[in-house]
Amino acid sequence: MTDKPKNADMLPSSEVMASAPDRLFAEPRERINDFNFGTETAAVFDDMLDRSVPFYGEIQRMIGELAGDFAADGSSIYDLGCSTANTFLAIGTNLTPDLNVKFIGLDSSEEMLRKAGQKLASTRFPWPYELTHKDLNEGVQIENASVALMVLTLQFVRPLNRESLISSLHRGLNHNGCLILVEKVLGEHTTFNRLFINHYYEMKKRKGYSEIEIAQKREALENVLVPYQLDENIRLLRRCGFHNVDVFFKWYNFCGIIAIK
Repeated sequence: MTDKPKNADMLPSSEVMASAPDRLFAEPRERINDFNFGTETAAVFDDMLDRSVPFYGEIQRMIGELAGDFAADGSSIYDLGCSTANTFLAIGTNLTPDLNVKFIGLDSSEEMLRKAGQKLASTRFPWPYELTHKDLNEGVQIENASVALMVLTLQFVRPLNRESLISSLHRGLNHNGCLILVEKVLGEHTTFNRLFINHYYEMKKRKGYSEIEIAQKREALENVLVPYQLDENIRLLRRCGFHNVDVFFKWYNFCGIIAIK
């Protein structure tokens, strides 16, 4: 591994087009529908991530560094659930423009992909990229990958489909390639789980969310976000062939895991 200078050709993140403020759940609703990643969510998603994911900027920085450590010349970098391409930009700051890699982003939301394309174009992203509409529950085939990413994505894949999905990523990774997984997780004990969730909601309040916003979003996510315990995710990775697995980030009920093929 060698030190990689930051890419000076890309605009700094502060100049990337700003997201609208997240007020999706600010007004009381008579009926709470399941959370989705459509037009309304995509419009505020970057603000939502920054205010809803603890240490979101630091997590992205760490992902960028780790992906930069494994990105191999002539290979592809896959982001499954790429949303608005924040992770591609984070990785880009750790690569040299002459590195021959291709970025491939998959997402189930066409609106997220549209915003991702706009963001990559506006920042003069110097590597070839491909953004594809894909429901991960239908399965994914990747190839010649040095890095695969699932950043707050696997938790939205139906549990029945997770093992086959992770197995397909393992097959498509090159030798010594890595899978980077960031997930919301359950505590190992009900007491831990209760405390961690309480402190998470306290963080959201510090970020400006009201009680009603927190409660309504929690209800909207109830049927679509199904978290595992940390050790369940690690066992899943090992079952799928990843024998070298470690945790690179942990904050209450959020974790980052890296696995090497």
